Amino acid sequence: MSTSFTLRAALIAALATVSIGFAVAQTPTPAPQPTPAAARPASDSLPVPPPPSVVGKAWLVMDAASGNVLAGENYDAQLEPASITKVMTSYVIAAELAGGKIKETDQVMMSENAWRQGGAGTDGSYSGFEVNKTAPLIEMEKGMVVQSGNDAAIALAEHVAGSTDAFAALMNQYAQRIGMKNSHFVNPHGLPAEGHTSSAHDLALLGRALIHDFPKSYSYNKLKEFTVGPITQPNRNLLLWRDSSVDGIKTGHTSAAGYCLMASAQRGEQRLISVVMGSTSEAQRASDNLALLNWGFRFYETHKLYDAGRPVAQQKVWKGVINEVQLGVAEPLLVTVPRGKYGQLKPMMDVPKELVAPIAKGQPIGTVRILLDGKVIAQRPLVAIAAIEQAGFFKRLWHELLMWWYSE
Repeated sequence: MSTSFTLRAALIAALATVSIGFAVAQTPTPAPQPTPAAARPASDSLPVPPPPSVVGKAWLVMDAASGNVLAGENYDAQLEPASITKVMTSYVIAAELAGGKIKETDQVMMSENAWRQGGAGTDGSYSGFEVNKTAPLIEMEKGMVVQSGNDAAIALAEHVAGSTDAFAALMNQYAQRIGMKNSHFVNPHGLPAEGHTSSAHDLALLGRALIHDFPKSYSYNKLKEFTVGPITQPNRNLLLWRDSSVDGIKTGHTSAAGYCLMASAQRGEQRLISVVMGSTSEAQRASDNLALLNWGFRFYETHKLYDAGRPVAQQKVWKGVINEVQLGVAEPLLVTVPRGKYGQLKPMMDVPKELVAPIAKGQPIGTVRILLDGKVIAQRPLVAIAAIEQAGFFKRLWHELLMWWYSE
């Protein structure tokens, strides 16, 4: 009889009588299933029809909460964004305000350079602030956002960074942080310049970030008009007058870029973002964006499956002061699905078969995936909600024996 067999036999009685409250199975608690949705109309069980036909070089419609692209075409292509560029300028200003580097009450100079490059004497849109005079930063920003003032964009860039070149470097740094992979900014206003490009997808990500990170700055986009001195100019986003749920975001036009519009609307708890680039007219870009928003709201819905920091599952832990670690997600997990499909979501978890303390709070431990019709529609890391410290010597020794016993 082998020594190994004798030792294992001797341990059988101990394993049978020791009650330490530690289950050896390493399969985690199953992720909670979605709550069945209320009864839906029969029409909601039908496949989602194709999105509206759109005139333009690139377009998409995105759910703002989840970031899911519901439909789109050519949306990663690098194109000229025209004045939608100013949304990036707004984001940089908002971030610098949040960081305490500038203030809303700062007096911003309308420099001669800003006036000559973007003022009334140019072919582009302008705000009307007087040259060589100052205005509060918040007023200058509204002149840029509502009136699409190129002069205001330049003046703000000079105030924030000293020059438009330095400000463009900031724009690119923040764009990288947001996750805009197909964008490169050369100026703060969007007038044609070599290498100044973005994509419909990147612009939607930018709009989503502005809405989420800096809602006050975003709110300027719903102003229908703005007055500087004797000049009152309307917001060029026609959808602000056509649909009360629309509250942004920005238009753009140059001969090279065509007519562009990034729009956003909120109906109930759901917000969508649409982008059309390279359209043929102001009216066409407005009607196509509204059609995309209507289609998205009608056929899709967004649900929060898991809150950040709340337990999704439990996993057994060896050699810890406690025997289980609670697993969750670091950020809320939301999914966008066709209406009526919520009850068909299937969560699956991949976790290690064996966990050994110590475990740090926030430590990644596996993955949760959400499937619909056999396809993964969302995936997030599972993390430890709380730290698990290492147990004392005798418990670690005992668990070492248990781990050896169950390893074969």
